[in-house]
Amino acid sequence: MIIKTPSKFFFVKGASEGYMPLNAFDGALIEAGVGNTNLIKMSSIIPPHCQEVEPFPLPQGALIPAAYASITSQEPGEVISAAVAAAFPEEEDHAALIMEYAAKGSKGEVEATVVRMAGEGMKMRGKRVKTIKSVAVEHVVKRCGAAFAAVVLWE
Repeated sequence: MIIKTPSKFFFVKGASEGYMPLNAFDGALIEAGVGNTNLIKMSSIIPPHCQEVEPFPLPQGALIPAAYASITSQEPGEVISAAVAAAFPEEEDHAALIMEYAAKGSKGEVEATVVRMAGEGMKMRGKRVKTIKSVAVEHVVKRCGAAFAAVVLWE
């Protein structure tokens, strides 16, 4: 098995300017601390009993599962934001749900939207929410910018 069921997770965020959109995105990954890994974009579940930890250096080149939101823009002066939220159920034996959202607009607006999305997703599952945690980042584009937020899972 290449990737094991994660037992740890953490939130990261970053924003950057770059020569081209991909360079800006790469800079945001570097600022978030995951720029030297191979992110595997995943759907949005944190396994039951997974422990939140502080971000730590990941092995360079490692395959890293992450639920993430990102946005790039080449409109000078435009405000862009990315956010992720995780809704944790009252039942500890049930998985938590991650939602991701990125848009033109303020960090506060984008984060409020993703928090509501996480709550609504748990409601669709028939689960009561114990808590919702989120992170968001905002960037004002100078020439070519990116914003990135993620929940990183690790064994």
